[in-house]
Amino acid sequence: MANQAIGVIFSNIHDDNIPELAHHRTMASIPYGGRYRLIDFALSNMVNSGITTVGIVTKNNYQSLIDHIGSGKDWDLARKDGGIILLPPYSDENDALYTNRLEALKGVTGFLKRRKEEYVVLSDCDAIARVDIADVVRFHEEKHSDITMVCHEEKGEYQSAYFMTIDPDANGRVKGIKINPTLKANDKYHLYVNIMVLNREYLINLIQDAVTRGLSSFGRNILTQHLDTIKVYAYQFKGYFAGINSLEKYYQHSMELLDSNVRSELFGARDIYTKIRDSAPSKYTDNAVVKNSLISDGCVIDGTVENCILFRGVNVGKGSVVKNSIIMQDTVIGSDVQLDCVITDKNAVIRTGRHLAGCETLPYFISKGRMI
Repeated sequence: MANQAIGVIFSNIHDDNIPELAHHRTMASIPYGGRYRLIDFALSNMVNSGITTVGIVTKNNYQSLIDHIGSGKDWDLARKDGGIILLPPYSDENDALYTNRLEALKGVTGFLKRRKEEYVVLSDCDAIARVDIADVVRFHEEKHSDITMVCHEEKGEYQSAYFMTIDPDANGRVKGIKINPTLKANDKYHLYVNIMVLNREYLINLIQDAVTRGLSSFGRNILTQHLDTIKVYAYQFKGYFAGINSLEKYYQHSMELLDSNVRSELFGARDIYTKIRDSAPSKYTDNAVVKNSLISDGCVIDGTVENCILFRGVNVGKGSVVKNSIIMQDTVIGSDVQLDCVITDKNAVIRTGRHLAGCETLPYFISKGRMI
C-alpha cells in the first residue's frame, strides 16, 4: 500500500519546456491556478495516498521552491521521521550537476538505501492531475510488476522536448515504448504522464547496474531496450490531465480552470494542498465588473475583469479592461489599460494607458518584475 511507499519528485527535469516561467524558478514552483504551484499536485497526490516521506530532487533556481515548501507543514509533512527532504543536485561524488534522470537517481541512491519502505513513487512536476497513488501501488502489487508507468489516453499532436508513448497489451503489460514519436492530428495514443512506481530495492539495483555499464538514459537504455525481461505495466489514468510542456499549453490548461466541471474534477473529492497565506479579502469598487474569473485574496479591482485568473495581491486600475489573461501575484495594472491574452509573471507593472494583446496560441508574456 501507499503507506509502504516513499515519493521522489524531480523539480527541474522539464525547465527547458517553459523557459519563460522557469527562468527564475524551478518547474516545480511555477505558479498555477491563482494560488498553487505545480509541485502542489504531485505532493498532494502522494500525501492523499498516505505517503509521508517525499524526497525532492533539486538542481538550480530552487530558492522559490524552498520558500514555498518551507517545513512541509501545509502538506502535513513536517515530521521527525521522513516528511519533506530536499535532495542535493549532484550526479556523483565529484559534485557535478546531474544532466539527466539517471544521473539524478544515482545522486539520490543514498536516500533510497536509508529508507525501509517497499516501494518508490517517482513523479515529475509537469502534470496537472489528481491521481490516486494508492490505487497505482495496488495495481503494481496485483500485477507483480517490476515497473508501473501511469499513462493517459490522448489524441492529436503532442509537442515536448522529451516524452514517451506506451503500447500496452490487453492485460496492461507494456510491449512497446516510443520516445518523441511524430504524432498526427487523429492519432490516439497512451501518453506516459511521468509518474512511475517501482520496488525500492529493485530501483537501487537498476541504478547500480546502469552505473557499472556506463548507461546514460533511464528511458532509452533501461525501459525501451529491456521490455522482454522487465515486467513493465501501464496503469490507465482516466481523470482530467493537463501536461504543461510550453507557454501555450500553460495558458490553455490554465484557462480550462474557468470551467466549473474541470475545477470540480481537479479539486473536488480530495484536497490539493498549497502554502497558506493570510491575506485580506479582495476589494471590488463601484466601478468593478468581474465575469467568469478566478480572483484570489488581496486583489483590488477598480476596472473590468473577464475570463481571467488573478493571483494574490493584483491591482486593476480604474477604467482598465483585462480579458482572457493570467495575472500573477502583486502585479499592478494602471488606469485605462487594455489587456487581452496576456500572462504577467509576479510583480509586473503595466502603466496607465497601455494596450497589450496576444492570442491563444501565443499569449503576450511579461516577465517577473518588469515595468511596461
